[in-house]
Amino acid sequence: MRDTVQIHVTADLPIRVRALTYANRAEIRFGKAFPVVLLVDSDAIAVLGRELAEVQAVLNAAAARGKDGDEVPTDTDKQGN
Repeated sequence: MRDTVQIHVTADLPIRVRALTYANRAEIRFGKAFPVVLLVDSDAIAVLGRELAEVQAVLNAAAARGKDGDEVPTDTDKQGN
């Protein structure tokens, strides 16, 4: 099993995004003092946006049905990564 880094992104967590034009990617920084940085290639920005929109739709649908959050997480990974 691969090691992973998990961060809990909340509404009050500072998020800063900047374009790294020389590298053709975006930098997304979470936090201030010891930020976690996500580098996203320009080709993957649209994919990331679609996946976030899809999971937002699932969360909205669950909230509309009155789910209490105790269910098993829904996996939206279509590529098997």
